[in-house]
Amino acid sequence: MKAIRVESYGGADHLVLQDVEKPTPKAGEALVKIEATGVNFIDVYHRTGLYPMPLPFTPGSEAAGTVEAVGEGEGDIQVGDRVAYAMSPGAYAEYAAVPVSKLVKLPDDIDSQHAAAAMLQGMTAHYLVTSTYALKNTDAALVHAAAGGVGLLLIQMAKRIGARVFGTVSTEEKARLAREAGADEVIIYTKQDFEEEVKRATNGRGVQVVYDSVGKTTFTKSLKSLAPRGLLALFGQSSGPVPPFDAALLAQGGSLYLTRPSLAHYAATREELLWRAGDVLKWVSTGELKLRIGKTFPLAEASEAHRQLEGRETTGKVLLIP
Repeated sequence: MKAIRVESYGGADHLVLQDVEKPTPKAGEALVKIEATGVNFIDVYHRTGLYPMPLPFTPGSEAAGTVEAVGEGEGDIQVGDRVAYAMSPGAYAEYAAVPVSKLVKLPDDIDSQHAAAAMLQGMTAHYLVTSTYALKNTDAALVHAAAGGVGLLLIQMAKRIGARVFGTVSTEEKARLAREAGADEVIIYTKQDFEEEVKRATNGRGVQVVYDSVGKTTFTKSLKSLAPRGLLALFGQSSGPVPPFDAALLAQGGSLYLTRPSLAHYAATREELLWRAGDVLKWVSTGELKLRIGKTFPLAEASEAHRQLEGRETTGKVLLIP
């Protein structure tokens, strides 16, 4: 089969299409014929070695497709089932052997592309608004990268609860997408200071929570945008990792909270995975949650997909199609 391989850490050109052995599912696994693969920033971190993986490896942790074979001892998933998954490596390929415990059966009315677009980013948005900081309709939230895959879903889930939502974007076109998703206030950070705009719009108080996937370039102002006892959920670092800082800043800002959450810890059990994925897929199915598939690339063009993602040239979800 064809798969993207990383032989050494580095730039997007280190993603190379190769012929490799088609995997055979072990006990507790299923062989999935992949029809769509989600591209996520964690794939960039793996490729560069920021989050090291044993070399060589096939990147990607999210996909959807059809079960072609099942290992011994598993009756819940059967050959022919349409499934999606996240948090299982090796998705930049035509086939992947995936633990059955990670697989979620798809409703008939959700195709593979929308399923692959929904899983990792949808469950991330879900845990952020339900568990990391349980949003209430009296809260205000700031969402960075508001026109990105997680950002657009975060806005919709926050508005579903009834919270007031501020979003930051880099261009007028991305601002339009954030407003269409339901953002109450959109701040174009290339023209406006988001900390000043948030403080102005909240009469100097700030927001109860900041959902920050950007990291290094937004961190300080994100903290300063919080109301006393507010929480900064730093769930990504697209601009680079946050350098060490003095924890006294949290006290100075008003007894603030900081967390660095990960989906793996918020979908650690089968029950929690099915709850989050079930909600997301149900909302997509009923139209309550609208997915934006910004771009699709053939598997062989994974390098270009990474270049555009890193260059902030994408909106919504980016997919690879084997």
